[in-house]
Amino acid sequence: MRSLQAHLAQKEITLLIGPRQAGKTTLLRALSGQLQQQGKQCLFFNLDIDTDAQHFTGQQKLLDRIEITTGGQTAYIFIDEVQRIENAGLFLKGLYDRNLPYKWIATGSGSLELKEKIAESLVGRKRNFYLPTVSITEFIRYKTDDQYGNQLAAFLKTDPLLEEKWLREYLTYGGYPRVVTAPTAREKNAVLAEIFQGYIERDMQLLLQLEKSRAFVTLLQLIANRSGQLINYNDLANATNLAVATVKNYLWYSEKTFITKAITPFFRNKEKEVIKAPQYYFLDAGLRNFLLGINDLNTQPTYFAFLFQQLVLQLLEQQFAESVASIHFWRTQHQAEVDFVLDLGHAVLPVEVKTSHLKNVQVERALRSFIHTYQPPEAWVVNLSLEAEVQVAQTRVRFIPWRQLLQNDL
Repeated sequence: MRSLQAHLAQKEITLLIGPRQAGKTTLLRALSGQLQQQGKQCLFFNLDIDTDAQHFTGQQKLLDRIEITTGGQTAYIFIDEVQRIENAGLFLKGLYDRNLPYKWIATGSGSLELKEKIAESLVGRKRNFYLPTVSITEFIRYKTDDQYGNQLAAFLKTDPLLEEKWLREYLTYGGYPRVVTAPTAREKNAVLAEIFQGYIERDMQLLLQLEKSRAFVTLLQLIANRSGQLINYNDLANATNLAVATVKNYLWYSEKTFITKAITPFFRNKEKEVIKAPQYYFLDAGLRNFLLGINDLNTQPTYFAFLFQQLVLQLLEQQFAESVASIHFWRTQHQAEVDFVLDLGHAVLPVEVKTSHLKNVQVERALRSFIHTYQPPEAWVVNLSLEAEVQVAQTRVRFIPWRQLLQNDL
């Protein structure tokens, strides 16, 4: 929020992107309200509303409306759901390049390059801000009325039963704001159904003119069921009755609309390590579970393990958000695998995920193999509760409870 507020003073277009229903409109409304309290002129257009969308059939038509309202004076122009504009990137470029006394702030439920090649048109003219669904850190702060500040890990350690309860709730229903605040499981599932239906009908139909929407949904269900596993495009094509190229295209769109995330292999030796097949994760656990019809993780221990692994991925991204780190997985041709490898530029950090309350310090063969091959200065084993440390060759291996990743000082 602070970085977004700070960027309002910059000439660049402020572009807030993220999943549908993640709270982008609410955030824009809050920014607009703050500016108006400061005596600033603001106009707010929501392109999901026909009476607002009618002004965007041409740049000059929009500018005429803005000038009539503002008198041509300095103003902040908010455009919600900008992807509804045909050739949105070029439309924004034309507005920006006129050097008018307006600051442009826009939101989108998908990356703008979904509909056109805008990399060239908006270079140096915009800055993206990504708003994900509610993180587990924010979720626990909401549950505790933000009483514990940066001491969330310490608080959870004092109450293992509550920690387990909240972890399972988050891994079951995810972090869409309306889902988090819904009071019952039934209402949470109803909101998830509404969100997914809106995604298919409003975003994917608009972007792809999907004639095979059932096949697209089936593809997402298959990916949900194979989260964290190597993807075989030919198998997916056979299961959905789609061409391999179409499968890859649909998966690219699912990434660009913030539903899934592809993790690519880490490798140095092409002959011994997997170098091509990616793994896919869902960005929100609740949506993944909705697609699979899962309401109770207590009866699905395997799904809990995959969801916990997905959560650790999100926490790692949170930990290293301000670095150049990229996250991969490692697997050899002989099936040795490390869940995540962070390429930090100057070093690598292997991270193994264990969905259990470990009692003893034990470094398994696959992680030892990675350590032997790459000699990282540090390795992590993220688990449910054990905090310990051991030395393997020159590598410091840390056993870290997941709650410790809620902090940013590891």
